[in-house]
Amino acid sequence: MKEAKLIVMYPTPTDIETFERRYADEHVPMAVEKLAGKTRFVASRITSAVGKDQAPYHRIAEVYFPSMKDLEDCLNSPGGQETAGHAVEISSGGAPLFLIAEVETFNF
Repeated sequence: MKEAKLIVMYPTPTDIETFERRYADEHVPMAVEKLAGKTRFVASRITSAVGKDQAPYHRIAEVYFPSMKDLEDCLNSPGGQETAGHAVEISSGGAPLFLIAEVETFNF
């Protein structure tokens, strides 16, 4: 069974300072508490895009689950719905893009 992950890509916010404060103080604690079944949460702040003046996304969050079923169960749960709604609420630069992926890991 393959691991699965939810990827949330946040466009550049209209007010970066406010977004970063709300992301750190509200959203991350909510995700940690309410996303049942997760095994890992990776939050990346994008600093640049190769060959472009500006990156199209400001943050990318990756939430890992043991299986696709675990991910789907989480997204359909009240905690998953609340956390996804909060992601949309704090994303002042436009709606975040939500992606679901199967994970293949290659260790070197």
